[in-house]
Amino acid sequence: MSFDYNSTRPNLILAEYGRNVQNMVDYICTLPTKEERNKYAQVVIDMMGNLNPHLRDVSDFKHKLWDHLFIISDFKLDVDSPYPVPQKGETVNSPETLQYPQNPIKKKHYGYTVEKMIEKAVSREDSEEKERMVLAIANFMKMAYHSWHNNTVSDEQIIEDLITLSKDKLTLPKDTELAQLEFKSTPPGGNRGKHNNPSNTANKGKKQNKKKKKRIKR
Repeated sequence: MSFDYNSTRPNLILAEYGRNVQNMVDYICTLPTKEERNKYAQVVIDMMGNLNPHLRDVSDFKHKLWDHLFIISDFKLDVDSPYPVPQKGETVNSPETLQYPQNPIKKKHYGYTVEKMIEKAVSREDSEEKERMVLAIANFMKMAYHSWHNNTVSDEQIIEDLITLSKDKLTLPKDTELAQLEFKSTPPGGNRGKHNNPSNTANKGKKQNKKKKKRIKR
């Protein structure tokens, strides 16, 4: 007694249509006359549309179904299609490889953006604007440091890192007091007011019940 398992069957070319559609298309390929193949191909096209109703929202819905029919048959099906018959090399297009930016970061807790900001500040010629940019960058560096480290950091350490990253081209007075900026991320579900908090609603209900009991005792 032999059993038929999916692991022993040929791989599905388009798995979203299932094994039955694949078998029907394979059967149509074996029919001797084109008239029969055209007749059954139209039946399979209608069935494929019912199996994937989400494709109805796609432009050229029928065109896509006919393309899928030829793909399922491995381009062996000889029928009269109302659309141009796709070629095997036209439908299988490998996506282009995305180049991941390879930028070595000297101090990763500050990030690559800080290094670009420092480069912009170095290129500035206006001294007043340059001082404002350097101070803003130092404040941002302090915020970035705290977003990655729970321990405190002195302003002198931030200024030393600024000098290192700028290759001694940017600096601040050692007595500079940097701003204590905080990085806050929005919690899942967004900010909710107190009136939307179920615990607050429950507490209000308990307080009201206590007041009613006091009135009854009096």
